[in-house]
Amino acid sequence: MSDHVILEAEALRGFTEDVLKAAGMRPQPAATVADTLVYADLRGVSSAGVMEIDPQMRLIREAPASGLLDAGNGFGQIAGMTAMEIAIEKAKSAGSAVIGIANSNHFGVAAYFAERATRAGMVGIVLTNSSPAMTAFNTRIPLIGTNPIAFGIPAGAERPIILDMSTSLVARGKIRLASLTGKPIPLGWAYDDRGLPTEDAHAALKGSLAPIGGPKGAGLSLIIDLLTGVLTGTGLTGEVKNITDISGPSRTGHLMIAFDVSRFISPELFKSSVDSVVANIKAMPSADGGPVFMPGEMEAIGAERRARDGIGVPRDIVDTLRGLSVTYLGELRL
Repeated sequence: MSDHVILEAEALRGFTEDVLKAAGMRPQPAATVADTLVYADLRGVSSAGVMEIDPQMRLIREAPASGLLDAGNGFGQIAGMTAMEIAIEKAKSAGSAVIGIANSNHFGVAAYFAERATRAGMVGIVLTNSSPAMTAFNTRIPLIGTNPIAFGIPAGAERPIILDMSTSLVARGKIRLASLTGKPIPLGWAYDDRGLPTEDAHAALKGSLAPIGGPKGAGLSLIIDLLTGVLTGTGLTGEVKNITDISGPSRTGHLMIAFDVSRFISPELFKSSVDSVVANIKAMPSADGGPVFMPGEMEAIGAERRARDGIGVPRDIVDTLRGLSVTYLGELRL
């Protein structure tokens, strides 16, 4: 028996939305959260979190090209969507806009919000902080998060270019898996609690992840935290709680940026030029003989395949979802 169950994307989206509404969330926020979660599954990324079910989010500071949204310890997905939509609308009149988000939670996949900007014909930039997983350069105690940053670049006939990357060399989940299976990890992925490189997954989990590019990745992570946590007034570097810690607000912050391509160049010319760049890169000889992919393209192809063939969900997760179905919907779904 397979350890995964194949579920149709639309069925999973509808189920998630219905459970959230039954739990007390208003229809539009419920649709947003469901869409972001299924988007992540389609792209092969899993995410979760615990927070207020449906708080009132409000702009506590606002200017023509900027704003600060208080997420009220609510779903990061709702906060991210709300802020990016505000940024897009402001950018239509101001040319560009920056919206900070305070008092939020894990928002899923940064690419979702960057791609939202490209659908409006704009460039999108998304930043978020996360719980300590790496050390500041030349220190030994984890303080900075893997702090993702994403860029969305609209294209014409080609798919939009979506770069979504964390500032760590590998995801902590890969190290957890190695720990569970008793396998070593490649040297350079992580450090032990003495700050020394290790191949022992157990020691790595007690230590810290390696940043991309050494001091460059550590520095980038710190800057992202200063712009998302400190700038929004949500918390100091190192104060974001782990996603599994429900002892209080997670103190997560985000930054959403959108700017209107037409303020710089004709949108049609820009998109056709991006298409030309993509075509030029794909026409170059492959280093390993395989296909050449643009940032985000492999995930987009995977999403198209899963949308067509279904999403493989671990059987134990499906069992949990079915339990929620009975509890909140009064019937067995999925």
